[in-house]
Amino acid sequence: MVGQATMTGSDQLEALTEAVAALSAAGHRFALIGGLAVGVRSGVPRATMDVDLAVASTEPRPEVVATLVAAGFGLRGEHEHSLNFRHPSGEPVQVAFDEHFDVFIERAGPVTVGEVVVPVVLADDLIAMKERAARDPGRRRSKALRDLADIELLRGDAPGPDEGW
Repeated sequence: MVGQATMTGSDQLEALTEAVAALSAAGHRFALIGGLAVGVRSGVPRATMDVDLAVASTEPRPEVVATLVAAGFGLRGEHEHSLNFRHPSGEPVQVAFDEHFDVFIERAGPVTVGEVVVPVVLADDLIAMKERAARDPGRRRSKALRDLADIELLRGDAPGPDEGW
């Protein structure tokens, strides 16, 4: 069954849609992670600065780069476990390669976002990812706190429609 999700940022939606289309057409195994995935899985819109995707660690990085560059994304940075791109709109897109994520990518479930079906990491797997990130001693405290807040959202600690913030 395909779930439905909405996004409010048109640049993020456009960047996500085009990245998903390119990666899918090239046959790469991937899933949505990060703040957008938290919003989808918790049902609570979550502000985030970028689109985060995990690509299976066995996918050849040069091919993933070529796929996204051919789709109009600009490569902005290469790191041990990630690649940073910019969509033509300026929207940042980060692609993570981490063998710990491979099983999560395989279990990801399809969600319709806009007009595209996106594989989104399951809530329990997002919790595991966020717990691991929050424990990382090198992680900026503000990001670790955001990870802990995301875990609580995913576990159901969200405001009711009439509760307010």
